[in-house]
Amino acid sequence: MDLRSDKPYALLRHGLGHVYPSLRKNVKADVAIIGAGITGALVGWHLMQKGIQAIVIDRRHAGMGSTAASTSLLQYEIDTPLHKLIELVGEKNAVLSYLLCRQAIYDLHEICKQLPDKPAFALRPSFQFASYNNDVKELEREYFLRKRAGFNLQLLSVDDIIRLFGFNKPAGLLSADGGIVEAYELTHALLKHGQEKGMLVYDNTLVTGIDYEQKGVVLQTEWGFKVEAKQLVIACGYESHQYLPKKIEKLHSTYSIISEPMFINECWHQNALIWETANPYLYMRPTTDQRILVGGKDDAFYNPAKRDASLPRKTKQLEHSFSRLFPDIPFRTDFAWAGTFASTKDGLPYIGSIPERPHTWFALGFGGNGITFSLIAAQIISDLLSGKNNANSKLFGFNRPAGGVA
Repeated sequence: MDLRSDKPYALLRHGLGHVYPSLRKNVKADVAIIGAGITGALVGWHLMQKGIQAIVIDRRHAGMGSTAASTSLLQYEIDTPLHKLIELVGEKNAVLSYLLCRQAIYDLHEICKQLPDKPAFALRPSFQFASYNNDVKELEREYFLRKRAGFNLQLLSVDDIIRLFGFNKPAGLLSADGGIVEAYELTHALLKHGQEKGMLVYDNTLVTGIDYEQKGVVLQTEWGFKVEAKQLVIACGYESHQYLPKKIEKLHSTYSIISEPMFINECWHQNALIWETANPYLYMRPTTDQRILVGGKDDAFYNPAKRDASLPRKTKQLEHSFSRLFPDIPFRTDFAWAGTFASTKDGLPYIGSIPERPHTWFALGFGGNGITFSLIAAQIISDLLSGKNNANSKLFGFNRPAGGVA
C-alpha cells in the first residue's frame, strides 16, 4: 500500500535513523513481529523486557510507513466521544478505554526516560473547542461524564477561550492530560535499544507467506529464507487487512503542514494540543523545535494519487483555517505531506487473536490514538505471551459487540 506522500517532516528531520539489515539467513525466535513501525517497535520492546526473544521484520525501512507521517499527538480522547462510546460499549468499558489511553501517555513518558537515545517528549494539555453553537450541549455532556470518571478538565466559556487562546468559540474542554512524542524517532530508539538487548530487527524484507504449524508459524520471505517462531504478532497497521477474514476498518486520507521555525516560547496557553468538535476535525500543536504543526481536512477515501494531488489545495485550506484562529501568528508552511489512516466502527483498536490464524496476535491501533493504542497493544500482548492475565484484553477483542466494519 501507498501509505503517505513524499517528504513527511519527521523523516526529513531525522533521516533514516538506525540502519538494519535485510534477512539473509534462516532464523528462529519466540515471537515474530511483522511491522517495524511504532506498533511493532513497542511490542518488540515490551517482549524483550519480559525476556521473550523477538524478531521484527518489515518490507520497508523501519518506521517508513505510516509512522513517518504521524503527527505524534498523544491524547486520551478517542475519536468517538465518551458519551457516544458509552452508547456503543457501555459506560464501564467506555470509561476504561479512556482511562487506559490516559495512562498510556504517562507510560510512554516513562519509556522515553529509559531509552538511551531519548526521543523528544513533552506533556501538554489538550484543548477541544466547540466548532459550532450546536456542539455546546454535547460538549457539556462530555464534560459531565469525564468529570464523573475522574478526569482533570475544565469547561471553558467564550471569555475563558478568548483570554487563554485569543480566539472566539462558544465553549471548550481543557484537559490536563496530553502530550507529544516524535513517533518516528521513538520507533528507532525502541528498535535500537531492543537490538542491543538481543532483539532481532530486519527491514527491506517482504514476508510472502505464512505457514501455520502445530507448534508455531513459519514465515516465508522473498529471498527464500525462513523465520520460525512459536507466536506471531501482526503489527503492520493498515496493511494488516490481508491477514483478516473480514473488513474491520475504513480508510481515509489526511493532510498535514508544518511551519518554519517560529522562535516563540509559548504560542498559546501552555502550548496545548488544539482540536475541535467538527468531523473531520482541525488540529494543531507546537513542536519541540519551535514550529507549529497543523493537520486535518480529511477525505473519506483511499486513493494515493488523488490524495497526493489534493495536497496543494489542502495546504491552502489548513493555512486559512489556522490564520482564522490566529491571525497575528505569521504561519508560513515549510513542509506539507499527506497520509492514510483508518477508523473503526467504535473508534477503538483491535488487539487479540482470531480462530482463523492460530498462534497469531493482532496489534491494530487504528484511529487518531494510534500511538497510545499501540502502547496498550504492546502491554496486553506481552502480558498474554508471558503467561500473565490482562483484564483489558477483552475490551479490544475482535468479538466485541460494537466491532465490525466502520
